[in-house]
Amino acid sequence: MHLDIRAQTLLKALVERYIADGQPVGSRALSKISGLELSPATIRNIMADLEEQGYVASPHTSAGRVPTPRGYRIFVDTLLTVQHIDERAVQAGLQVAQPQKLIANAAQMLSSLTQFAGVVVAPRHESVFQQIEFLRLGEKRVLLVIVLPGGDVQNRILLTDVDYTPAQLQQSANFINQHYSGLSFEDVRGRLQHELRQLRDDMGRLMQAAVEAGSEAMAESADDMVIAGERNLLSVADLSSNMSSLRAMFDLFEQKTGLMQLLDVSSKASGVQIFIGGESQLVPMDEMSVVTAPYEANGKIVGTLGVIGPTRMAYERVIPIVDITSRLLSNALSNH
Repeated sequence: MHLDIRAQTLLKALVERYIADGQPVGSRALSKISGLELSPATIRNIMADLEEQGYVASPHTSAGRVPTPRGYRIFVDTLLTVQHIDERAVQAGLQVAQPQKLIANAAQMLSSLTQFAGVVVAPRHESVFQQIEFLRLGEKRVLLVIVLPGGDVQNRILLTDVDYTPAQLQQSANFINQHYSGLSFEDVRGRLQHELRQLRDDMGRLMQAAVEAGSEAMAESADDMVIAGERNLLSVADLSSNMSSLRAMFDLFEQKTGLMQLLDVSSKASGVQIFIGGESQLVPMDEMSVVTAPYEANGKIVGTLGVIGPTRMAYERVIPIVDITSRLLSNALSNH
């Protein structure tokens, strides 16, 4: 950043005022709120320089200026003073035993404390399984039960070509559990190709179907995402001012792919990450920002959480809320 102290002070004052009231900020207002003893002409010259460098812009309908994504970036990276947030408000919502309930509560806390949307990517399940069971549901319908090392259970219904007896199902489950427990379904798939010659074809087909269904179950559970408070964004004028913005915003929630990519990127970094408007290809709208942080369980990063809101958000408050929630959720998961 190549801004002198006067330009930094004026930019900070402009961003804070614009976040507070959403109106373009003029030179006269800046001279009052910045604390700088500068003439209006000097302030206008500095603001013109900031505009030329891409930190602020002039709406056609006003003589005042508004921050650009680049201006917000300088603000959050170097000029921001974060607020102190009382941790007790977050801690109260994370006093539950079940990990899945903790995830849902964390998303709800992020939403309620910021009045924007809270999002949490649930911990990825281990790809290995502890054991499987087959239960006959009816003719050519089998329930595959997958038990994971932590005790979580995944279920899938298999539609088979053969009507297997309970004894055949038990025999197949015993074979898989005896030979492959503790492996991933991907590893099992490779081994089955070489080892099924000793089994009857019908049993081999059942096991292949179980492996495919197990792989799908693991992949789907890995992308489990909880979003709370999307409707809060309907009351944010910056996001709901036109139909194309609304459509882009709810496409993001409905499809989740781009949001998962963004959260996956932030899980590989340490601490709070801030994605502002169009500066990231993963955020589809100039008017939207996402503040994220990874969270841990027993010292290992297992997921990401964050807040989705307007570019004109109170970063000094949202950033510590995301940071505190990440830390407290990590503590809660590590204690279970």
